Amino acid sequence: MPDERLSWPRTIGFGLQHVVAMFGATFLVPLLTGFPPTTTLLFSGLGTMLFLLITRNRVPSYLGSSFAFIAPIQAAMTSGAGMGPALFGIMATGALLAVIGLVVQATSTRWLDALMPPVVTGAIVALIGFNLGGAATGNFAKSPWVALITLGSILIIAAAFRGLFARLSILAGVIIGYIAAYVAGEVDFTAVGEAAWFGLPEFHAPVADLSVLPMFLPVVLVLIAENVGHVRSVANLTGRPRINDLTGRTLVADGVATVLAGSAGGSATTTYGENIGVMTATRVFSTAAYWVAGIVAVALSFSPKFGQILKTVPDGVLGGVTVALYGLIGLIGIKIWIENKVDFSRPVNQYTAAVALIIAIGDLTLSAGPATFTGIALGSIAAVVVYHGMRLIERLRGGSSESAPLPRPSSAAEGDLVGSGEAGR
Repeated sequence: MPDERLSWPRTIGFGLQHVVAMFGATFLVPLLTGFPPTTTLLFSGLGTMLFLLITRNRVPSYLGSSFAFIAPIQAAMTSGAGMGPALFGIMATGALLAVIGLVVQATSTRWLDALMPPVVTGAIVALIGFNLGGAATGNFAKSPWVALITLGSILIIAAAFRGLFARLSILAGVIIGYIAAYVAGEVDFTAVGEAAWFGLPEFHAPVADLSVLPMFLPVVLVLIAENVGHVRSVANLTGRPRINDLTGRTLVADGVATVLAGSAGGSATTTYGENIGVMTATRVFSTAAYWVAGIVAVALSFSPKFGQILKTVPDGVLGGVTVALYGLIGLIGIKIWIENKVDFSRPVNQYTAAVALIIAIGDLTLSAGPATFTGIALGSIAAVVVYHGMRLIERLRGGSSESAPLPRPSSAAEGDLVGSGEAGR
């Protein structure tokens, strides 16, 4: 249990498993955004320890890099303003999350459940993954064969193995793809040889720029969904429902950790599902293992050579792994709909999901003066506004909308989709 302790050798072993589980996704975020990897690892480890302190060692969790920030960071970085404004956006979002956590701690999660019912939460989580599809295929196209080897390795390992190794298929696929890229001459170790074994991470200062806030602040909706889901998962796995009472503290902890990371060049943090998978497999929820994981992450961050090794990962490898990873993020949102039995015969649910997803997939962008709203921000806002707007109209006219069947394709189109004859059926 979270408050129980194993022997130190076993605790260290479980802690190292958590490092391996988080590593595959955590190091990808700085590689995809241009942030320094060792700095991200430093604040990932520090954020995890801060999380444990704020939650009083009662909620086992690792804070890895958040994928929800990839699109706004890339947009801010490509605008020519550099890393500073992106770090400011991360800090502002983290501060907002911490404030929301304080409100939840003082009240309850009921108002959050009302604001973000499962159809809204699922849509917001799904649109994050699907919005990033273009970035994944762009990297895939830069080295298709290496990307294909990486992706194929992930799929084969996930299908051929069980338990922890199957859960680490992403990391294993990256290693296999990296070897393939090296054989193909796509890996350059020059910078690795020149880097020192030990040294400080690369720090950067935020630059206040209010124009980036519309891209970043809506991401708080995703962070809320991830944290609430994490706490509920831990409460269910441990059989301790009172852990749900700590939801406010987890939001505050993640918010403070994200502010800390953004203050010096680290990627924003979030609770990690990969580590939930490790706890599910091992049935060990002791928070001591997470202290070990946080300390190891901090130790790795003080090796510039290690950071340069991470930077040698080729575009093809990133393309192969993100085709799978971004798709899985999208499916997590769909899983939320399935597990909560969202009724998609109701127009309010249909349009909430439909509008939000298309805005994000098409990456609709709107500008208002210096402010720019990107697809993820607009899609997240749309999910909330469409749902509550249609619900308000339903209440004003009295009662909910009648079930409405989803439109069916024409017979010709349907035949193209599923085939014809007995095989199609």
